[in-house]
Amino acid sequence: MVQTSTHSATRTRANGSSSLAARFSKFAQATALWTGHPAAFLLAVLVVAMWVITGPIFNYSDTWQLVINTGTTIVTFLMVFLIQNTQNRDTLAIQLKLSELVLAMKGAQNKFASIEDLSDEELAELHEECKHRVEMTLQHINNRQQTRTQPPRAAARSTKSQRRTAKAVH
Repeated sequence: MVQTSTHSATRTRANGSSSLAARFSKFAQATALWTGHPAAFLLAVLVVAMWVITGPIFNYSDTWQLVINTGTTIVTFLMVFLIQNTQNRDTLAIQLKLSELVLAMKGAQNKFASIEDLSDEELAELHEECKHRVEMTLQHINNRQQTRTQPPRAAARSTKSQRRTAKAVH
């Protein structure tokens, strides 16, 4: 990730200027890191404490209340956009990493590499397909465990019934 960021920064400098989206993304990342730090929380607590302490000085006036309400509303409004940008970026990075793993795994179904682009209906169908595969795998594991714990004659009967079940399923 550091290499990509360094490469991207070098490419941006080579072009002469960075795009607004790139600058905003960098700002959002830095802000998210800073606001997630305990020092930022302590600063917010200090601001609220100072506001509470000044209450008696301003006789708990409407203006005194409006100051904290306006301040918190503005900060919250702006943070929503910064957090959403950071979350979108992180989600995309995770999706790309998972896609790479799916594509690299031998025997994996490559259709899962771009699953985030499917419609809700397609996701529901794929979910049902996966549930069916999980149930089949679980049944297979349970049958194998039963075969190991049964006496030899019962195991032979169980194997025949497993074959019949497998043929019926396929």
